Amino acid sequence: MKAVAMLGMAVLLSASCDDSNSNPPTSPTAGMATVRFDYAAPTTLRSDLTDAQKGCASAVQHTHIHPSWRNFDRIDMEAAGSDLWRASFTDAPVNVRLSIRISDGNACVENATGAATRNISVNGVLLSQIVPTPGSGTEPGLAFTVDARGRVTP
Repeated sequence: MKAVAMLGMAVLLSASCDDSNSNPPTSPTAGMATVRFDYAAPTTLRSDLTDAQKGCASAVQHTHIHPSWRNFDRIDMEAAGSDLWRASFTDAPVNVRLSIRISDGNACVENATGAATRNISVNGVLLSQIVPTPGSGTEPGLAFTVDARGRVTP
């Protein structure tokens, strides 16, 4: 009888530890939040750039984002229409001040390095606090905080 009970217990434990029947987690891990960046800007390069601005745009290449929690590594953004760039992350640390920099060839008109500081939102909240970020020297970026539910404070 003890052997049957032990065998039943082993089957129960084995079934509860088997991940093949469970769905993968759909939310970020504890201490992390999902963030989606929307950058409202043309997804085609302007045709009226000066030679200096064309050089800047050539250096920028594809519109991209540099998130602080990923050591400001370059991550290309996706075009989500003719006037919208988008990038999403599931690993943004919660309740700490974060920053990003978006680099866009069209922003070379306003910033010699292509750093964009307008029309950028995260989880639907427009970012407004300009902060220094590392790049070609110090470049302007934007700061925010996100909580575990994905609520953003600019």
